[in-house]
Amino acid sequence: MTRFIIALFSFVSFQVFSQGTNELRNKLQQIISSKNATVGVSIKNIEDKDTLSINGNLKMPMMSVFKFHIALAVLHKVDEGKFNLTQEIFVKKKDLKEDTWSPMKEDYPEGNVSLTLDKILRYTVSHSDNNGCDILINLVGGTKYIQKFINEQGIKDFAIKVNEDQMKTWKNLYINTTTPLATTELLEKFFKGEVLKEETTNYLYQIMVETSRGITWMKAGLPEGTELAHRTGISGTNDANLRVAMNDIGIVKLPNGKHLIVSVYLKDITEKKEDTEKIIADITKAVWNYFIR
Repeated sequence: MTRFIIALFSFVSFQVFSQGTNELRNKLQQIISSKNATVGVSIKNIEDKDTLSINGNLKMPMMSVFKFHIALAVLHKVDEGKFNLTQEIFVKKKDLKEDTWSPMKEDYPEGNVSLTLDKILRYTVSHSDNNGCDILINLVGGTKYIQKFINEQGIKDFAIKVNEDQMKTWKNLYINTTTPLATTELLEKFFKGEVLKEETTNYLYQIMVETSRGITWMKAGLPEGTELAHRTGISGTNDANLRVAMNDIGIVKLPNGKHLIVSVYLKDITEKKEDTEKIIADITKAVWNYFIR
């Protein structure tokens, strides 16, 4: 009898969850169905294992989302003792490219300055600095090392071949790709401490919480003060007003202390920038409302 009650409870719980996720799926479909963009979403409650995806296996251009992957590769070398967060790296003037997003260049326009690895990581992860990104890629030995390292974490749907400077060429914007599901899988492994040691895991999580970019994206769909560790990515537009991608991926802390992974990718967008930002915010808000009720 006891086994029957447990089985019945499990079945009812599954039925309720299935109905709930269908409701959430329908809500998300309503948000994205009329938009001029291809949208991929992957959601997972880490502790409860609840999942939902829309176009979860679709290959999507990463843009600056790949700075999360790069940071993982750099911090793995910190774990190995090959790098240290306090070590100084000499940044030459030629390392600070023009015509790219770079708070580092704004702070040190002449370059030729020694900055700690910690500072360059913060520029890159928290503030999406493109010059900092390429300095880190060169530091670990290039994109091939990062590709190998991420693949070794069991993430197969991931490709990195070009750096930020090379992505100034339009066709190169489509080369670095991953999928929403692969992103969620890697974020979960990272959060559980399966990629980095505890100290470096906590460090990267915190500088992702301190992200200053995308305030009107995922963050705008959450109540003020909600803890969100995330990484954004966006391309420019061409003469036809086509935007290659706008993405936001992150880990949200729920009021009950549990954690929710939300990976949102949009590609081939002809919506206005503010309307595209609202798509991400609306998706996040719908997911939040579902999981807190």
